[in-house]
Amino acid sequence: MAFKPQSEDEGAMSEINVTPLVDVMLVLVIILLVTAPMLTQSVHVKLPKTAETTADTKDQPLQLGIDAQGAITLNKLPMADLAALETALKNELVQNPEIGLHLYADQDVVYSKVAEVMATVQHAGIAKIAFVTEQQ
Repeated sequence: MAFKPQSEDEGAMSEINVTPLVDVMLVLVIILLVTAPMLTQSVHVKLPKTAETTADTKDQPLQLGIDAQGAITLNKLPMADLAALETALKNELVQNPEIGLHLYADQDVVYSKVAEVMATVQHAGIAKIAFVTEQQ
């Protein structure tokens, strides 16, 4: 922005100098950024203590296991074959229609065996299946 010497025939300069305005706004933003974390206060509450309770075993998901040799267990009870597994799953589904299933498959089991077991579970009518893994 160039300044011209003011002569008598020209009027007053009507432009606003925005540089001081920007400086003031930046200072206000910095003040806001510094003070905002100090404005949040946590509420200190003493929580009541209760007796320890046990989990409801009725709504626990079924535990379906497949070991490295392909042997199938349902809630740690061995299943003879896929037909016996399907019958046991249908009986569990009659007792609790919202039952879920946790699948524990050994990492060395053949994938086709896992797929057969999953198809049997789905054919029995159980829709909630979760795979259980270990954290590395």
